[in-house]
Amino acid sequence: MPTPLTIVDAFTSVAFSGNPAAVCVLSEPGDEKWMQNVALEMNLSETAFLYPINGESDNQYNLRWFTPVTEVDLCGHATLASAHALWEMGAWSGEKGLCFNTRSGVLRALFKKGKIQLDFPALEATPLKSPPNFNALLSVETIWVGKSESDYLVEVGDARTVAELKPNFGALGEIEARGIIVTAISEVERSADFVSRFFAPRVGIDEDPVTGSAHCLLGPYWGSKLKKNSLVGHQLSSREGEVEIVIEGERVLLAGSAVTILRGELC
Repeated sequence: MPTPLTIVDAFTSVAFSGNPAAVCVLSEPGDEKWMQNVALEMNLSETAFLYPINGESDNQYNLRWFTPVTEVDLCGHATLASAHALWEMGAWSGEKGLCFNTRSGVLRALFKKGKIQLDFPALEATPLKSPPNFNALLSVETIWVGKSESDYLVEVGDARTVAELKPNFGALGEIEARGIIVTAISEVERSADFVSRFFAPRVGIDEDPVTGSAHCLLGPYWGSKLKKNSLVGHQLSSREGEVEIVIEGERVLLAGSAVTILRGELC
């Protein structure tokens, strides 16, 4: 039987911007090798696979995410895309929260003020005394380097530096981490509080357009520096996108819009 597939641009209200994800809604658990092959075929930064746990009326789903080369523990934009796809399919009214059972625990989604809000874990970067030489790897001077369990966080001097980065992806791919987040405080004229870019060549993604999970780390980092619990992050990839963030203790609420680009079937 054909499997429905939807491609959604997440963290944007404009088609062909933000971060695209493929969403496969299954009736039962998928074969892992098949899911990895589908993700490779889609060749997007993430493909999400989900199926109802206790029946569709309970709004509870199992959710997994695959890059073209590996499964990952946490993905924001493909979770937002999954919630958006369920809403458009009529499987979720938006009035009741969605619960996704994932490798990072239970993640929740709410439809709030015209946007989808995700309840994710807050992450912390620990400063490093001897980090990789990001000055050379990124060809810029770094201000601060820290690391969470999976990602490096690198602060540089200004937003223009972030926008003009031309990384050596081959060298970055040798670093043992899911990804490298480069960030700076935003320019005054922007509505955002900070800007960022996300590089993950080690997991098959040279640059991810808009990375929800990175904002689980960026939100608490900039919230502490700017003394704010509510922030907006602007990701400066070629597609660009914004993530609204509210910090609530050990959780972060990430909100954004999404646009469906394609609906089809996997044969």
